Amino acid sequence: MCGIVGAIAHRDVLPILMEGLQRLEYRGYDSAGVAVRSADGELKRFRALGKVHVLKDLVERSGVQGDMGIAHTRWATHGVPAERNAHPQMSGVRVAVVHNGIIENHAELRKQLEALGYEFTSETDTEVIAHLMAHKLEAGMDLFAAVAQTAVELDGAYALAAASPEDAERIVVTRAGSPLVIGLGDGENFIASDVTALLPVTRKFIFLEEGDIAEVRRDSVTVFDNRGHEVTRPVKQSQLSNVVADKGPYAHYMLKEIFEQPGVISETLEGRIHKGRLLEASFGHETSALLDRTKHVQIVACGTSFHAGMVARYWIEEAGIPCSVEVASEYRYRHVVVPEGSLLITISQSGETADTLAALRGGRGKGYIGSLTVCNVPESSLVRESDVCFMTRAGIEIGVASTKAFTTQLVALRLLTIALSRRQGLSKAQEETMVNELHSLPRQVEVVLRLSDAISEMAAAFSDKHNALFLGRGPFYPVAMEGALKLKEISYIHAEAYPAGELKHGPLALVDETMPVVCALPDDPLLEKVLSNLQEVRARGGELFLFSDQKVTIGLDRYHNMTLSDIHPGTAPIVYSIPLQLLAYHVAIIKGTDVDQPRNLAKSVTVE
Repeated sequence: MCGIVGAIAHRDVLPILMEGLQRLEYRGYDSAGVAVRSADGELKRFRALGKVHVLKDLVERSGVQGDMGIAHTRWATHGVPAERNAHPQMSGVRVAVVHNGIIENHAELRKQLEALGYEFTSETDTEVIAHLMAHKLEAGMDLFAAVAQTAVELDGAYALAAASPEDAERIVVTRAGSPLVIGLGDGENFIASDVTALLPVTRKFIFLEEGDIAEVRRDSVTVFDNRGHEVTRPVKQSQLSNVVADKGPYAHYMLKEIFEQPGVISETLEGRIHKGRLLEASFGHETSALLDRTKHVQIVACGTSFHAGMVARYWIEEAGIPCSVEVASEYRYRHVVVPEGSLLITISQSGETADTLAALRGGRGKGYIGSLTVCNVPESSLVRESDVCFMTRAGIEIGVASTKAFTTQLVALRLLTIALSRRQGLSKAQEETMVNELHSLPRQVEVVLRLSDAISEMAAAFSDKHNALFLGRGPFYPVAMEGALKLKEISYIHAEAYPAGELKHGPLALVDETMPVVCALPDDPLLEKVLSNLQEVRARGGELFLFSDQKVTIGLDRYHNMTLSDIHPGTAPIVYSIPLQLLAYHVAIIKGTDVDQPRNLAKSVTVE
């Protein structure tokens, strides 16, 4: 969630650093800071609680300029949001450090440094890094050696950058578990946690690999691997647009956002899992204490976010914790009985959804132990007014029909499920399995996206349809609901979703040869029951459009099928959502509708 930017040049780098921080604001943060080497050869540090513009005003009023600097947006983990806890963290005037990630052995290292006489002015794990480096500088090491030796002592996930006034010709960076990129310029070079921060100044990037350490000079970059060997990492030309609202090679924003999902899922996982474990502190400094008290979860959301909450209910209850999910517009207007130990979770892409915001505000004083929001917009009302916020890092989503926001919400809720499961006796082996499933998720989504052209051909059968049924069981029922919503939103085809077992209770009356029926067929314990339900559809002439696991033998006659590669069961609802998004998109293209701005709909529902 934190963001790093750095620059070393023959010009004033502060404007570059400030713009870089602003371009990272979507990641979520509570404070920001910068340290630059000024004309007098000293490191000048500025930090501010709140938004980047507060820091920018502070820097501009100072009149300071500098040719080398590092900057940071911080999301509170160790230590409350406060100026003293903002980065850069410094050890005296010798070294400044910015850091993403969690240092798990910070308490032990802190005691050792205090015994050596180092005084701490913050509660952060990052200040430990700064003092460790200063101790090594005092022992005669140069900055590069100090960073390298410090990294050996750190246990956890991190990406960090260090600068020292005594070493004016370079910034030293390293990464383990959190990404870091180096941007290449002409007589100047840059660093960042995200390429988007540097697109105004460069399109050429070196992506550091796990354990790499690099010295970044004005005219050169030297990279060493985790064994200390100098290595050459490839220079890649970014195809991302400097303009956030650029569709690039895609015909529509929605299609672009569908194809961005592997990247934003990786972004949502960044710094939150490491070596088969969830880094719970990455959720924020108050989250663990809140989850320790949680005996019941109440999820409130609207639209697509409501469907994400319904999937999460299956996950959370598998962990042994009761979970309720309600539509915010109904929840806010009824008398609510709050069970003991209830945590209120709101979900929203924009963070400004009127009914969800009203539900949060109405929940105060009703006995909830606290509130947590899963949101994509860091400066939104839901984020500001919730006790804890979990940013999804989907980036700006322009298409009205939500795609990448939905899947990153599911990823965030899956991570939250792991945290809750720990409190119900989750073993290390079970946690490692769940974490590994999330690790492989971006790659699995990439594979599904390759089916886009084939799904386009499948969609041609929808061109003359006016109605559709989506079926699913277990967590795939809300996936079916989301698929139906996508289709009706952008193609204007009336679509409904039902639990497959409910066919005989009414919907079967609608099935004939003109009715397309869409269903996901994962290889799970309910597979045979779903296939039995689909036999009923075929017996009445319904046209089947199926998305199945490669292990599944369908055993039906006359159906359209798209086979997906073997999918992990824990994350299967996320993966199976992708082809339903593509199906809706391609049907809408055939129908000739306005995909990105469907009639009567707005991106953010900020009024009741």
